[in-house]
Amino acid sequence: MSAISASPTARTGRWRQWLDATYLGAGALGAASVLAIAVLMIWQTVMRLAGHSTGAANDIVAWLAAAAAFLTMAHAFKHGDFVRVTVLLDRLSAPWRRRFEMASLALGIVATGYLAWWACAATYESWLFHDIAQGLLPLPMWIPQSSFAAGAMLLLVAVLDELVLVCRGEEPTYARLARERHAAGDYSSDI
Repeated sequence: MSAISASPTARTGRWRQWLDATYLGAGALGAASVLAIAVLMIWQTVMRLAGHSTGAANDIVAWLAAAAAFLTMAHAFKHGDFVRVTVLLDRLSAPWRRRFEMASLALGIVATGYLAWWACAATYESWLFHDIAQGLLPLPMWIPQSSFAAGAMLLLVAVLDELVLVCRGEEPTYARLARERHAAGDYSSDI
């Protein structure tokens, strides 16, 4: 069970469980991408020391880096691991803090919506025009671009999810989880 669904204020319905599992699954795929990068880089080093070619490993590492970055964004956002400037928010009364959170999340929806739109459009155009990677591995570009589009779309859903929670009068998940970490003495995500 993820930390999000374990909260007493989180909805326990199937929709909430599905969203939380999706955020967690995307985060796990991003983490697996980082692990795959490490394995590929070690393999490249060993192969080069042995005098062998490593082929398209650099292309694959680049695609995995993009997947690691974009697939983990929704999970990181929901867990309060994005940078938030709370200097102003901490000085506001509860009603004004809620208004600022809603305005910030609405602006975030516009920004992530724009990102998701163009990520999906670029991926679709690559599929439509049969774009092929120009590296050593002639892979259709829409395949590695799909992680970019999926991550951007999932981040949009996560920001919208938080806006709905704040509009209902609940504390944002990212703020609650960060507060709980701080209460436990964990400031590792603040570095």
